Amino acid sequence: MTLSVWFVLTPNVLMLDYAGPAEAMRMAAEMGGDLAVHSCGPVPRLRTSLGVELLGLAGLPMQLPRNSLVIVTGNACEAEDYARPEAQAVVAWLRGALQPDTQVASICSGALLLAAAGLLDGRRCTTHHSLIEALRVAAPAAKVEENRIFVEDGRVLTSAGITTGIDLALYLIERHAGVAIAARVARRQVVYQRRGGHEPQLSPWLAHRNHLHPAVHRAQDAIAVDPARSWSLEELAGQAHVSARHLARLFAEHAGISVVGYQQRLRVARARELLADRQLSIGRVAELAGFASARDFRRVWQRHEGGAPSAQRATAGRKGMPAAGGERHEQQQQERFTLAQA
Repeated sequence: MTLSVWFVLTPNVLMLDYAGPAEAMRMAAEMGGDLAVHSCGPVPRLRTSLGVELLGLAGLPMQLPRNSLVIVTGNACEAEDYARPEAQAVVAWLRGALQPDTQVASICSGALLLAAAGLLDGRRCTTHHSLIEALRVAAPAAKVEENRIFVEDGRVLTSAGITTGIDLALYLIERHAGVAIAARVARRQVVYQRRGGHEPQLSPWLAHRNHLHPAVHRAQDAIAVDPARSWSLEELAGQAHVSARHLARLFAEHAGISVVGYQQRLRVARARELLADRQLSIGRVAELAGFASARDFRRVWQRHEGGAPSAQRATAGRKGMPAAGGERHEQQQQERFTLAQA
């Protein structure tokens, strides 16, 4: 089902908050993602932070289609901008237009508009570091978290804004259009998701991709398409158009991990998805994920995840979600087609 993405803009919109994520979404749709991208606002013409004007904006939809994603962008001077009647019109619209299945996201100071609409009450959220205290005042019933790229709580996502809006967009693209398209968009934009110790965990499908070496990307693309395959170094080198010895050196230098280590991480991620199917035995999960045996699977799982796969399955069953890593977006099925070269 098509995801309808609505970027909601107000006067003096911060252009990077809007253009970066919107371009990522547009690229994903262009690459085959089932996304329909719209830009709308309370007025059809508004001035941006750069002084140029945006024309021909759609009006705020009276009724959002099913399966919509509303993304409220940030502004350059929120104290003044959000006192304007146009911003207040957006707040009123947010209070009444959202459907039960509508997802809502904010970029940078857009979180303040979500707060004014009451959408952050009782939720974890974040915003740009300079606005953390302002958000706490605007949403006293929310749990405002610092030093986060983005925070997801139910159907509401909030981001730190500026360039992290692109990280949020990549996360949403991965969820709705698949990891393959998310990786292609990241390559086209020459940016990969950035994560740190206090930030949401990075999907293994996009980890170790924050480099620019085309040969290593080609090898990673091949592994990601079919991690269960018994790739030899020579086969991957053929995909990368370099020698096997050179590929091993390049992988370690640019990806920061060995070829074998990278493939094992993707196999573990695939196994995590398969463990959700309780009809599959541990042995069958190991086979489908590409491990030589259940014993080999348990050994590699212990190294990367700690504990046993059966314990992960039991914990996931109690909580209704994966227990380790917090990586809800690992649950997606891996897209089975070859990544186009950027």
